[in-house]
Amino acid sequence: MTTNPDPARSRAALVGCVFVGTSLDGFIARENGDFEWLTAAGDALGETGYDEFFASVDAMVLGRGTFDTVSMFPEWPYQGKRVFVLSRTLLRSDAGESRPDTTMHATLGDVIDALIAEGRRRVYVDGGRTIQSFLRAGLIREITITRAPVLLGSGIPLFGPLSGDVHLRHIGTRELGAGFVQSSYEVLG
Repeated sequence: MTTNPDPARSRAALVGCVFVGTSLDGFIARENGDFEWLTAAGDALGETGYDEFFASVDAMVLGRGTFDTVSMFPEWPYQGKRVFVLSRTLLRSDAGESRPDTTMHATLGDVIDALIAEGRRRVYVDGGRTIQSFLRAGLIREITITRAPVLLGSGIPLFGPLSGDVHLRHIGTRELGAGFVQSSYEVLG
């Protein structure tokens, strides 16, 4: 006898995780998408825990802007990881032709359905609007933010409007190199 999984239970089993860098004033990139101010520290930054974090997730969900940015890197940074791209404008075939194990999804619901259908549980969510969408839907459970010692004044914000407060439990904060500070939180409720 085969039983169908309960969609509400499957959705509750999803653990959306954020691992992101921001300026001190909360921007993930300049308005033109540039984030050189974040990567300029290079090796002086030290060990960030990213490799361990990346190994702990079984899939990624990227927004269109993030997908376009990382697609221009000399090497695909998500090799060996299942990638879902949230985009209303890219065609489903656009990702598969250019990047391995990558599919396009037009809506948050489409992405969630695909994650559940594939049995994905721990998901790395990246891209400002994508993070905001997952947070508003109550799907983010862990947030790690590395703050760079720079004020941009404007840019692409990490967080946007919410329908209510999102309470967090502070897990820990540590100083990295080059004046960067990293804090981790659990999303409550």
